Parts: sequence; C-alpha cells; structure tokens
Amino acid sequence: MAITAKQVNELRKKTGAGMMDCKKALVEAEGDMETAIDILRKKGQKIAAKRGDRDASEGLVIAKTSADNKKGIVVSLNCETDFVAKNEDFAKLANKIADIALETGVKTAEELLAQDFDGTLTIGEKIVEQTGVIGEKLEVKVLEVVEAPSVVAYNHPGNQIATVVGLTKEAEEAGKQVAMQVAAMAPIALDEKSVDQATIDREIEVGKDLAIAEGKPADMAEKIAKGRLNKFFKETTLLNQAFVRDNKKSVKQFLQDVDKDLTVTDFKRVSLSI
Repeated sequence: MAITAKQVNELRKKTGAGMMDCKKALVEAEGDMETAIDILRKKGQKIAAKRGDRDASEGLVIAKTSADNKKGIVVSLNCETDFVAKNEDFAKLANKIADIALETGVKTAEELLAQDFDGTLTIGEKIVEQTGVIGEKLEVKVLEVVEAPSVVAYNHPGNQIATVVGLTKEAEEAGKQVAMQVAAMAPIALDEKSVDQATIDREIEVGKDLAIAEGKPADMAEKIAKGRLNKFFKETTLLNQAFVRDNKKSVKQFLQDVDKDLTVTDFKRVSLSI
C-alpha cells in the first residue's frame, strides 16, 4: 500500500527514528502505526543485542536536586561516541531520565529502568528503542542518590562529571564550593572514619613495603606506614582535604568558618572516566 509523507512524519515524531526506517516499517506494517512502532522497537532490540559487548564510555552525567533541596541525584546516560553525546535529542533524553529518577524516588539504576517513560514505554524499553534509532549502545550506567537537610548539585561544564553534596543545613554557596571540590579532587570517602577497612589495610601494606624499600628497619615499617596513612586521609577524604580555594585550611575548617554547625553528611561523584 502507498505510505504518505504524513504517516512517515507522524512515526518519526513518535519514535525519533530516521525517515527511511520509518517508511520501511510502515510498508512492512501495511500502514498500521502501532505495528510499525513495534517493528522499530524490535529493530532496536536486535541492534542492542548486537552491540551489547561494545564499550559505552561516552555520554552525559546529570545532577539535579528536588524543589525543596532535600534530595539530589546523579544519573549517567552512556553511549559509544562523543558525536552522539553532543546531540540535542540525547541531552533531552538524559535530562528526562534524570527528572524521572528524582520524581520517583528510585535508588538504583535497575529500579530506574523499570519506571514509566511516557505512558507507553519504560525507561529500559526507551533505551532499547533509541539504540535502534541511533545505532549505538546506550545504557543508564549509574544512579546515585543523596538525601540530607540540604543538598547541592554541581554539573561540571560538558557534563562529563557531576556531583551532589548533602549538608547539615542550608548553605547554597558553601555547598556549591564543596560540590566543585568533590568534582575536582575525587575524594574516596567523607572522612577517615568512612574509609573501608580493606582500603586502610592495603595502604598500610603499601606503606610498609615502601618503608622497607627505602632501607628502614622491618620492625619500624608498620609504624612508618601508619604515619603515612594520616597523609593518605588528608589527601583522599573530603573533610580532611585542603580546600582548593584556600589550601591553608581543610574543607572541614572552611565549612566551620561559614557556620560552626555546618558539615557534609554525604556526597556522590560520577565521572564518565571511571
């Protein structure tokens, strides 16, 4: 049967697929719009299966906070190429997925994929559909959530890195400074008490090996290693790090200078390079 330009355009608006793909799907579906949509979805599933082992290392990372600033999320929507990541439609998709994550209260990427996208598809199904449209592997790789009395989000220019920081009380400007610190310095934990024991044990072992390699007596190596552990905490834990805008004080001291009761309760950092 003859397929009209109006039908092709309608299918393009509904699916985002290319003009020729829409026309072929409509011809195969004998003009039935819903069948054509299903055909395009199946095509997306086939492409997704073929590209399942590809490395989706490009994309966008989006951080957002709720209207009351008591909750923040970071979502990473990944693709294969920088060309796709810079596409306006891809950015719209990433932002809508982030909005849904914030609105629904889901805690994991797996839960997010099961959420409704537009009344007809789940997010997971939309990802498959868009894999068919774009021709690249797409995936929601990370979802991080922070809830606190006050949460500040920071999106680094280019959306390759984004952070959210939870605070004990509202302090937007100070929170933004700390969120930028998290983006720049990539702390591994909030403070020394938050570092897992496996990491501490590994650092002590490395410190002991270094001390011995430097010619220090073996019976002193562990003591030297524990001394070096304090330096490790200062370099890698957020509250103990030197504040990037004034390295004469720590992040903890910077916050206390703003308000003696102000501190960070939690933070999340997501980067495409990790």
